[in-house]
Amino acid sequence: MNTIQKLIDTLELEEHPEGGYFKETYRSEEIIPEKELPEVFEGERNCCTGIYFLLTSDTFSAFHKIHQDEMWHFYEGSSLTIHMIYSDGRYEKQEVGMNLEKGERPQFTVPKEVWFAAEVSEPNSYSLVGCTVSPGFDFRDFELAERESLTKRFYNHGDIISKFTRA
Repeated sequence: MNTIQKLIDTLELEEHPEGGYFKETYRSEEIIPEKELPEVFEGERNCCTGIYFLLTSDTFSAFHKIHQDEMWHFYEGSSLTIHMIYSDGRYEKQEVGMNLEKGERPQFTVPKEVWFAAEVSEPNSYSLVGCTVSPGFDFRDFELAERESLTKRFYNHGDIISKFTRA
């Protein structure tokens, strides 16, 4: 059995709608009532959630955004490139990995409401990371980008948007 399949089986990972595989590993018992959350949230939220996330070099995590900051933690495999487009049109990328001399960081936080996508940096490889979200993740907070509308909004980033969207 290859390493990727072993990780999928051992960690009981499932396919993720944005690409890759995931498994929720933590959901706090504490609840934040809706009235205590910013208006962008619909309903109550757990205080915090965490997942394993496995991405392979033959796919990508498509552009999406959520209402919370999302902290990425590197575990093993190839480094991972996170592509971000901010609401003001600014594009940035960050390498998440252990090659510190090349600017990689083992931990990185994507700010809330920023469109982001991710890809494995090396061919024929994978990246195993963890993601932590607070307030806790709920699919009501998740928006998967549509290529045409995101390109209209950020036309100067059309190539990167096209590369990391599916429709």
